[in-house]
Amino acid sequence: MKIAVIGAGAMGELYGGYLSQHNQVVLLDTDKAKVDKICTDGICIKQAGAEKLFFPKAYITSCEIMPVDLIILFVKAMFSRDALDSCKNLIGPDTYVMTLQNGCGHEEVLKEFVKQDHIIIGTTQHNASLLQPGMVHHGGTGKTCIGLLTGDKKALRPIAESFTACGFETEISDNIQKLIWRKLFTNVSVSVLTGVLQVRMGFLQDSEHGWFLVRRLLEEAVAVANGDGMGFDQDLIIEEVKTLLTKAPNGYTSIYADLRDGRKTEVDTISGSVVRASKRNGVPAPSHAFIVEMVHALEDKVEIN
Repeated sequence: MKIAVIGAGAMGELYGGYLSQHNQVVLLDTDKAKVDKICTDGICIKQAGAEKLFFPKAYITSCEIMPVDLIILFVKAMFSRDALDSCKNLIGPDTYVMTLQNGCGHEEVLKEFVKQDHIIIGTTQHNASLLQPGMVHHGGTGKTCIGLLTGDKKALRPIAESFTACGFETEISDNIQKLIWRKLFTNVSVSVLTGVLQVRMGFLQDSEHGWFLVRRLLEEAVAVANGDGMGFDQDLIIEEVKTLLTKAPNGYTSIYADLRDGRKTEVDTISGSVVRASKRNGVPAPSHAFIVEMVHALEDKVEIN
């Protein structure tokens, strides 16, 4: 397949590197230094004491690239529209656009560029951190699950098979929205709280007050999801998040890092998605509405000060 990965951050480089084993892959990023590094030295992916080197092509602009079979979007959600708009020449009548971004609701932007039956939404258990441009630490593995908004899921088989052959075990889901909600529960509780409090994940379990906040956010989020007919077991979700905190006490999240470093966060597609669903189905989510404003206030703090 011809694949374009938009956004050469940690996850973009991880997927771009591994997928280049059996596909024609190009990475697009606006950071010239990062692009030059990939073009010169390739992408080094470190995992479990081993290193693998890959050489996908990388560009600052897509103007000289023909339409591709698949676009994978790995920019932050607030940059999705601009990123796709600048790469419209990559989109042909048969091009699929995939989002594996954090949060949910990304399909609303993707609908502006491709037909609904060419939109792939998904979630992945893989995680990565960028040690430096062109060097990625592959910290966690697992399954990648993908699904279509509409249309015949058989169209996804070649993509799932290619991903799996390249090292990303991929399943096609009949209910991808429920899987996205399941991942979202961690982001709307653990991620946002580690960001606001500027703490590692383990603090939220060690602190009585921290755990109270986690539970409150999870209870509201599960209720909102179930208002959309998802059918989650609240106690099971809370236990899953508690297990995650036990396994990764020293972990930190993207919202933590963004607020620490004075960057804008993706809170509107994470906690904000719970607020939008709440307004749509009428299940209250006041804590999530509050936390969205809290994160934006912390973003403003950097600009105003």
